[in-house]
This record gives sequence, C-alpha cells and structure tokens, in this order.
Amino acid sequence: MSEARVIIGLSAVIVAVTEDAPYVVVTRDGADAAGLPFGPFDPAGDRTLELSLRGWVKEQTGFDIGYAEQLYTFGDRGREMPMAASAGSDRVISISYLALTPSRAVLDRASARWRTWYDYFPWEDWRDGRPASIDEVIAPRLRAWTQKGRDAETIAQRRSRARLAFALDGAVWNEERALERYELLYEAGLAAEAARDRARFDGKPPPAMESTPGLGEPMASDHRRILATAIGRLRAKIKYRPVVFELAPEQFTLLHLQRVVEAIAGLELHKQNFRRLLDRTRLVEGTGQVDTSAGGRPAELFRARLETLADRSVGGVHVPAPRGE
Repeated sequence: MSEARVIIGLSAVIVAVTEDAPYVVVTRDGADAAGLPFGPFDPAGDRTLELSLRGWVKEQTGFDIGYAEQLYTFGDRGREMPMAASAGSDRVISISYLALTPSRAVLDRASARWRTWYDYFPWEDWRDGRPASIDEVIAPRLRAWTQKGRDAETIAQRRSRARLAFALDGAVWNEERALERYELLYEAGLAAEAARDRARFDGKPPPAMESTPGLGEPMASDHRRILATAIGRLRAKIKYRPVVFELAPEQFTLLHLQRVVEAIAGLELHKQNFRRLLDRTRLVEGTGQVDTSAGGRPAELFRARLETLADRSVGGVHVPAPRGE
C-alpha cells in the first residue's frame, strides 16, 4: 500500500470592477462547472508557489497577473481541487491567491471568461435593496433545516447563525460575512456543491451540477468557497486600506469611484457622504481635466494622491451597513 501524499493545489481569484459589477476570471473544462484558474504545485519543478500560480493562470487564461497576495489555505478532505487530486488516500492542501486589476483584460483562451461574482452569490448584491431571494428562497429553507437539529441547543444555534448571516428577523446585514453565508448554505445542503461532495465522499457518482434560482451558480471543486473568501476579504480591506484605487483607472470621476466601491460592497452609498469622506481623508486630488465622454455636463477627473498610496497608515472607504429589513 502506497503512502499518502500531501498535494498542494493553487487557485487565483482575479478581480476587476466596472461601474456595474465586480468580475472574476473563470475557466471551464468540458461540461464541468466553471472554476477559478487553478493547478497543482510541483515541488520538484516550481521554484515558488506564486511563480507556479502565475504559470497556471497564463496557461489557462493567457493573462499575466500583477500583484497577488495569498488569500487563504484550506485542507478539508472531500472538497479538494480536481486537478490536484490523486489517490483517495492523498491529502490536498488548497492555497488561494487574490489579484486585482483595473480593467477586464482580453482573455485569449476560449475556456476563460469574465463573470460577475453575483452570478454565484446573488444574495450578496444589496445595491437595489434587500434581494428577494433571501426571503423567498433562502430563509424558508434555512428555517426548515434549523428545525431538523438534533436537540434544542442545535436548533437555537442554527437559528442564530442564520439570523446573523442573512439579516433575518431584524438583524443587520454585514457585507463582510460572505464566506460565513456560503458555508452555512453548504452545511444546510442548499449549495449544489454539498450534494456533489457528499456523493464523492460516499463513493457514489456525483449528481449533475445545476443552478437553483436564488442560490447562485455552482462552481468546480471548492472554488465558490474560495471566491466567497475573496469577497469578504476585499470588502473588509477597502475600509482600512486604499485598495479601491488598484481597481480604478489612473484617472476617474468621483461618481465612477463611488460605483466601484458600491459594486464591491454590494451596497448603495449616499453621494454627498461619499464625497465628504474623500474630502476629509484626502484620498484623491483633482487633475485639472474633465471627462466629456458621457455627454452632458463635463465631470472633473481625479486621481489617487501619491502620498495616499505610499502611506500604509492611510485608511480606506467607510461603507455603512443597511438594516436587515
């Protein structure tokens, strides 16, 4: 009997934001569900984890990523990356990275495309108010799952988790809890990936991966969990670091910058409050130029202050939380 091996799988969450939505690069191999760019790390041939990741991304998308930071490491058995998986006794460690780019670069691979992350997490977009899917689809199913708890304590814990995660029964929505929400749906069996992983764990053929209205599109392997981790990380980080400028063009209008922040946070911001925040924090400065591309009254163009980008003590953009209902 061969010894179990530890295999390292690498994945990349590549994010670009337009005024309408945040986008990520996904790839599709045949009929399988879309996934993030990913591949195994070869200890004998790859000098570093990051160089290996860059090679996989280039091969699968034709895109050269810029700065990338390590996002998270997962090691749950049964949710590993398929290209990294081997014998059933092997243990797969999944290491993910987050990369930001100011525009949706052209992808010269037929299997790669840009998709908005709200295709996979529709309940995360509150820009037009509370998503109907929370109360019409998610809440009833979570309440049914809650009542199946083995005892009163389990039922109470499930009810509390669902309330805080999805802003039920008057709780306040916290946009940073994206991973917690997805993991709750996975545990409750509402994420399509849960049935697939259970079947594989039991040695049975996995069911077809189908999208359920209101519950988002499934992804390959553990990639929706990785993407949820990236969403929560980025939503938190824009509040304490000026990373939003890594997702904006070099010159921008204040309205464009506001739309980028709203797209990431999934929340609508008050225009005047947002501009007062920029004035108070001195995050931006005027360029002396105007944007006439949209027609109508020209809008002044701004850029991030160089001192802002260089000073690591400078904060980010405050995003107010909406009420749960």
